[in-house]
Amino acid sequence: MAGYRAEDDYDYLFKVVLIGDSGVGKSNLLSRFTRNEFSLESKSTIGVEFATRSLNVDGKVIKAQIWDTAGQERYRAITSAYYRGAVGALLVYDVTRHSTFENVERWLRELRDHTDPNIVVMLIGNKSDLRHLVAVSTEDGKSFAERESLYFMETSALEATNVENAFAEVLTQIYRIVSKKAMETGDEGAASAVPSQGEKIDVSKDVSAMKRVGCCSS
Repeated sequence: MAGYRAEDDYDYLFKVVLIGDSGVGKSNLLSRFTRNEFSLESKSTIGVEFATRSLNVDGKVIKAQIWDTAGQERYRAITSAYYRGAVGALLVYDVTRHSTFENVERWLRELRDHTDPNIVVMLIGNKSDLRHLVAVSTEDGKSFAERESLYFMETSALEATNVENAFAEVLTQIYRIVSKKAMETGDEGAASAVPSQGEKIDVSKDVSAMKRVGCCSS
């Protein structure tokens, strides 16, 4: 059938990790983006799970492999394997629980300890639908993101607000960095190469320049 692409027919595979405290909504962000589902009964994730979804960016098929793990301390032993090969991250806090925002700095430090310090990171203030319970202002989230050169969005996995935009922005920025590198080195092959699972794409210095261009907010 014309125009049909097999499930595994893609140009790039990017590993993206979800990090942040337990209960901030990481699993629901993942299920909303990959399956358009939301569960009020969502329980803490035990161990690690990942899901995939493909998006079209500039005519290329980008397959996102998105990893989710529990934020509880007793599962921290999995960190090295969890972060390995990640080229993007969504750092999530709950806008109704200030303690989850306070812990963002620690999560960011851990992320940077285990990955290239310049990977594409988006700070996510989740549960924006609970406006009457907000404990972290949009301004606080935005200023932390600007200080740390992160992208920023507020999302609601429940109402599907900005979930698509957040993942798409991260994947688009990763793609731009990788394709820019391919052009700079004149390596035509790099533009169509598909990194194997766990292979690390060196996003290195190009990212900071792009990050400074702006922060996204709803």
